[in-house]
Amino acid sequence: MIDDRDSNRAHGPRFVMLGAVVAGGASLLLFAWFVLFGTPFALRIVNSDAARLGFDGLLCLGFFLQHSGMIRRGPKARIARRFGAAYQPAVYAIASGAALAAVVVLWQPTDRFLFRLPAPARWVSASLVLLAVAGFVWGVRALGAFDPFGALRIKAALHGRPEPSIPFAARGPYRYVRHPLYLFVLVFLWSTPRLTADQLLFNVLFTAWIVVGTTLEERDLVAEFGPTYREYRRSVPMLVPMPGRVWERGRAAPRPGESPARRADARR
Repeated sequence: MIDDRDSNRAHGPRFVMLGAVVAGGASLLLFAWFVLFGTPFALRIVNSDAARLGFDGLLCLGFFLQHSGMIRRGPKARIARRFGAAYQPAVYAIASGAALAAVVVLWQPTDRFLFRLPAPARWVSASLVLLAVAGFVWGVRALGAFDPFGALRIKAALHGRPEPSIPFAARGPYRYVRHPLYLFVLVFLWSTPRLTADQLLFNVLFTAWIVVGTTLEERDLVAEFGPTYREYRRSVPMLVPMPGRVWERGRAAPRPGESPARRADARR
């Protein structure tokens, strides 16, 4: 007879992985729809445009605090102690997915359009969207092993294998900017063919958060990887490519397990 507790222990990690993939994946799809077309819901919580913008700003602030706070070293360590180190990325993905979904679902759109591109010019917006998506895929492929929802770490723990390591390889877009995934998210964000007051607020706040959050994240990367990341940071711009500042393919790689260029985006 199979003990129910053994069955729960066997299925528990799979439920966590499924929850992380569903929460993370669904929230990203909602985010993409929201950026391109606005909120798919029509929940009127406040009435005036000024109140809506204030409410939307608070939604963004809540997401920023959750997303950037839980990724810092202290909160990550506390989550690992509570749930286990293998589950920390999945717990983070579930929490971040729920927070981002809340922003999209509760978002209060304003009625005023700042601009709408005429039909002949919308091909420019569409081209930028395709460029951003292609660039994001390029960045993910350059990472080699991309585990945004923490599934690989849980699978490794279930099979008694060590945590998957990502060897250093600053290839693809990582040769030109340290955080190409964030760069292409920004391109996607600002390629909208229509802009309302609330969308402008969203774009400005998310752009500022990406820049500030990336700067804070790099402090952890320097503390973790030391001189290796300092050299990479001196050689390669953070978000905007610059002529002559390219990571050379022939540079010596750090010891196994040290992967600043590729883990800088993969860890989030």
